[in-house]
Amino acid sequence: MSPDPRPRYLELAASGELDERVRALRALLGACRVCPRACGVDRLADDAGGRCGTGRQVRLASSCAHRGEEPVISGTRGAGTLFFAGCNLRGVFCQNHEIRQPCRERRWPRAHSAGVAEAMLDLQAQGVHSIELVSPSHVVPQAVEALGSAAARGLALPLVYNSNGYEGGEALRLLDGVVDVYLPDLKYGDDALAARYSGVTGYLTHALPALREMKRQVGDLALGDDGVARRGLLVRHLVLPSDLSATRTALRLIAAELGPATHVSVMAQYYPAHRAPRVPLLCRPLRPREYERVLEWLDEAGLEHGFVQELEAESCYRPDFGRDGHPFEG
Repeated sequence: MSPDPRPRYLELAASGELDERVRALRALLGACRVCPRACGVDRLADDAGGRCGTGRQVRLASSCAHRGEEPVISGTRGAGTLFFAGCNLRGVFCQNHEIRQPCRERRWPRAHSAGVAEAMLDLQAQGVHSIELVSPSHVVPQAVEALGSAAARGLALPLVYNSNGYEGGEALRLLDGVVDVYLPDLKYGDDALAARYSGVTGYLTHALPALREMKRQVGDLALGDDGVARRGLLVRHLVLPSDLSATRTALRLIAAELGPATHVSVMAQYYPAHRAPRVPLLCRPLRPREYERVLEWLDEAGLEHGFVQELEAESCYRPDFGRDGHPFEG
């Protein structure tokens, strides 16, 4: 049986509950505790001195129909992706580093919620399957505020939440009934590696409870009649060279914490980006044998649902946010 095609947030909007969620989320911006960094800066006063470098308003780096996501996300018409500038991690190999680190001096103008809402509606008019928030962990209040405005003006597409997995528990709980599809990373199976290569302490301490909460909210992945995701959880894991993502442990944790029916996307698209060319163990793409070993670990973990990229993917997924237009389509 196909899931209800109507986005979950429409019911909250009709009852007035979505407005209440916006108010509760907005309160997290004062002495900011939106994400686990809990920097404490007053973002309601537009203080951009926190780890993400984002004040009251967001910076929207790109809005486009993205056809390069997993087939159940992109479908035939693409996902309507909103790429937010700034991030609460500091990945030395970040493939989107142009917009993530830092965002303060970047060229992307600040956007009020009305501007983000307009971008959502423009994407819906283009015929995309969903609205996909990319790296929204540090701008959850602003994104949901824009969603409410767009819903009042006719937005009726499923909401996909595409994140790095480093989520604030309070903000995430307020997304119950708002998000239709969660698309988080589990970047590492080891906290020491997360600290070394993404500049974050206690990654698993926050990511695993976040993934459990996502699973509680939306369940396992469910598709509509068109084969596109309507509800559920799809966990991504980017394989790093030299096993610097502790992939075997990460896959075991997914199976143990979320269950073997969980859909997983194992990604081979790593290439040395940002500062990685100067890091000895990260300065090369994956080798065939180490990726074959990852696929063996996937079978060993009993995770049978999802997607596996071909090793050649590293040459295909190279965004350029510095050019006008679509960052993935030149």
